[in-house]
Amino acid sequence: MAMKLVSPPAYVSPAVQDTAQYKRYDDNGIRQVAEHPLTTFSLDMDTGSYANVRRFLNQGQMPPADAVRVEELVNYFPSEGGAGKRLGDSPFAVDYELAPSPWNSGKTLLRVNVQALNDGKQSVPASNLVFLVDVSGSMNSAERLPLIKSALKLLTRQLRAKDTVSLVTYADGTQVVLEPTSGTEIDKIEAAIDRLEAGGGTAGASGLQLAYQMARRGFIKRGVNRVLLATDGDFNVGVTSTEALTDMIKHERESGVTLSTLGVGDSNFNDAMMVQVADAGNGNYSYIDSLSEANKVLHDEMQSTLVTVAKDVKAQIEFNPAQVIEYRQIGYEKRQLTNEAFNDDKVDAGDIGAGKRVTVLYELTLKGQQPSIDPSRYQADKRDSGSHGSELAYLKLRWKSPAGSRSNLVSLPLDETALRASFDSASSETRFLAAVAAYGQKLRGNPALTSTPWSSIAKWANAAKASDEFGYRAEFVRLTKLAESLSPVTDQVDR
Repeated sequence: MAMKLVSPPAYVSPAVQDTAQYKRYDDNGIRQVAEHPLTTFSLDMDTGSYANVRRFLNQGQMPPADAVRVEELVNYFPSEGGAGKRLGDSPFAVDYELAPSPWNSGKTLLRVNVQALNDGKQSVPASNLVFLVDVSGSMNSAERLPLIKSALKLLTRQLRAKDTVSLVTYADGTQVVLEPTSGTEIDKIEAAIDRLEAGGGTAGASGLQLAYQMARRGFIKRGVNRVLLATDGDFNVGVTSTEALTDMIKHERESGVTLSTLGVGDSNFNDAMMVQVADAGNGNYSYIDSLSEANKVLHDEMQSTLVTVAKDVKAQIEFNPAQVIEYRQIGYEKRQLTNEAFNDDKVDAGDIGAGKRVTVLYELTLKGQQPSIDPSRYQADKRDSGSHGSELAYLKLRWKSPAGSRSNLVSLPLDETALRASFDSASSETRFLAAVAAYGQKLRGNPALTSTPWSSIAKWANAAKASDEFGYRAEFVRLTKLAESLSPVTDQVDR
């Protein structure tokens, strides 16, 4: 009897478990102006979500909805428009425009740009920088530690004689690789960066404590004192809870040392932690998916990152019920504040750097348009009030000077004369940022964009690229087309 040969089972490599962590934020809902005229939030300078979403698309995957924060996508792009009207003697100028919503013909889009002015007086002061680098085993891949090393060299080559840099690492333990060193000793700094190798656990909290010690040792009075944390966020040794980390960072920022985060990685990337600790440290969160992005963050935008012109910046918009029936804020879910927090100087908010533009978008239902929500039966009808003429809304900004403890207040009425007759007649700034907002909402699965095809979003963006000096807008059009190719066929055609 012949022996039956049985082939050995084919080897299947185990799938890499995706343990990436993202914090859930529900989209802002539609609010009736008659009942909720005020909207209050902290202005945001983070852009990390854009690069992280790009990484997913370039790898042939749609990003998880919670990885998409629309305001970080919108604020990724340098402004192509003018600064707008300066508000008194504040460091801010405001430009705004209204146009029919391109994805909903029955609504109106409001775009407000708040520009932190750079009068040429805000040169980067002496800087005491501490590079805090995760060298744990999870960083041992090409898109993590090697990319971070190249990125830090980009920053090192911009240092001046009055700047100092220290280098601290953490894995199973912590180590000071470089004591505070003058920015003129570039070879010494780069040699220390080159020595970094990955391996071991992730004692992130201990690393932070040591980094703050080094920051205090090299502290520069009236200078920039900042820790730059470069990691995938996979803390697994010692203190690992985000709440405990943010408590420690909030305490340290009172001494004048701020913290920014540079995120890398994919399957175990802790985006939720990276965002929250940067916010607690009065710094910025950036995601580094390529050396080009590192150059954007650590070279092109370094002045706006390091030179704070206003801290604890809060915005409040009051809509006029005689002109506006409903509003929906697009993005800023993680930056929402209570209305009473606007006047409370103890409430922490965003810091804005020199030359930085922050954009805020709303979708409005104006008088004469069909509301989404029936008016309340028992709420006094305020819509017939003729007060304040053609004002649609009233914008207020509160901020403190970089060394101040008491806030300042400026305001500006937003008038209906800024309403354009059609979306196509709006400025390229409004049209392009509307396309980015549509892209972000569609990636998040927002029902408002269900019937809007990717091809329309790409068309709006392509027609509004303007000068596009760095090619970021052209790249966005490409990413929109990538999203289309990864989406169901029903999302790819006009209905």
